[in-house]
Amino acid sequence: MELAFLHPLYEQQGPWASVYVDLSRHTEDTPHERELTAAAVARELAVQGADDATCRAVRGAVDGLRHSSDPHGRALFARAGEVVLDQPLARPPQGGTEAHWAPLPRVTPLLELAGEDPVCVVAYIDRKGADFELRSALGSRDAGSVTGRQWPVHRTSSIDWSERHFQLRVENTWEHNAAEIADALAVCQEETGADLLILVGDDRERRAVHDRLPKRLQGRIVEAAHGAGSRLLDGDVERLRDDHVRSRARDDLDRFLAARAPDGEGRAAAVEGVPALIEAAREHRIDELLIIPDGPDTRLEVWIGEDADQLAMRRTELKTLGEQNSWSARADDALLRSAVMTGAPAISVTPALPQEEATDAPVGGLGALLRWR
Repeated sequence: MELAFLHPLYEQQGPWASVYVDLSRHTEDTPHERELTAAAVARELAVQGADDATCRAVRGAVDGLRHSSDPHGRALFARAGEVVLDQPLARPPQGGTEAHWAPLPRVTPLLELAGEDPVCVVAYIDRKGADFELRSALGSRDAGSVTGRQWPVHRTSSIDWSERHFQLRVENTWEHNAAEIADALAVCQEETGADLLILVGDDRERRAVHDRLPKRLQGRIVEAAHGAGSRLLDGDVERLRDDHVRSRARDDLDRFLAARAPDGEGRAAAVEGVPALIEAAREHRIDELLIIPDGPDTRLEVWIGEDADQLAMRRTELKTLGEQNSWSARADDALLRSAVMTGAPAISVTPALPQEEATDAPVGGLGALLRWR
C-alpha cells in the first residue's frame, strides 16, 4: 500500500481521533441506527479524553453518512475540531464501528480495510471487439470499448477448395481484432493503473488477446473460467482479486524471509522486532514495512517526538537525542508514521500466512526490508 495519501495526518501534531465506521448494513432503519452510532462514537471519544470540538466534528461526519450507500465503511481522522481525512474502505471493519483517541492516528487497520483492494479491468472479448469494465471493492464502472473489423468474422462450414481464401480472410480478421483489443487494453491499464487484467470470452479469443499484450503486463493477466453470460462470473472475478492479494503478500513475505538471512559479513537486508525497526526508522533505512496487524509487537509502547524519526524504546533515549517533548504510542503507529514521511510503502502479510505457516511471520508481527544493509 502506497502511503502518500496519509501525509496530511502527520503535518500537524496530535492527539488524533481515528474512527472506523461500519456502513455495510442497509435496512429501513439504517439512517436511525447511524444517527445512534454517531452519538455513541462521540461519547466514546470523550471518555478517552478527546476535546469537545473534535467530538462534535466526528459526530457530524458520522451523522452525515446516515443515507450513504457506501457498501463497506469509512475511516475518519480528526483533530482540533476538524476532520482531516475521510477514507473509503474496501471491506467493513470486522468488529464493527470503533473509535480511538491517541497521540498518533490509528492507521494500521487501513492496510487490510483499504490497502488490499486490487483494481482490475475486466475485458469482455468477442470476435468483433471488447468492452472494458473497471472493478474494485467499491463497485464498477465502464472503462471504454474497442471495435475491430466487422468482416468477415465467421467461418464457413464449406470445405470446398474455393472457400480457402475466405477462410484465410477470417483468420486475418480475428488476428487483427485481437491485436486491436490488446492495444486498447494496454492503454486502459496505463490510464487506470489497474493491478489486474481479467480476460472474459471464449478460450481462443482470450488466448489471442493474452498473447498480444505487452510483456510488461503478462504478470497482471488472468483468464476467467466463465463467460459474460454466466452467473458464476462475479465469483470468478472476486476469487481472482483475492488470489492477487495473496500472491502479492506471499511475494513480499518471501523477499523478506530471504533478505533477513545475513551475508558473509553478518549483515542482513531485512530486520524484525521493534528495537531493530526503531533503529532502521531513525536512519531512514526502511524500504518496505511488513505488518501483521494483530501481531503482539504492534501494541508495544514506544516513545515518539515531534518528528517522524524521533522514536525510541524508552523516554530517556529521546531526551538523550535532544528531544524535549515526547509521548507514548503504539509501535505500529509510530513505525507507519516513519514509513509515510520517508516514502516507504507498507503491506499486511496476513493473507500470505495460513495458520500452519505462522512461524514464517516477522517476529512479533513487524518487519521491514531495508534500503541498505
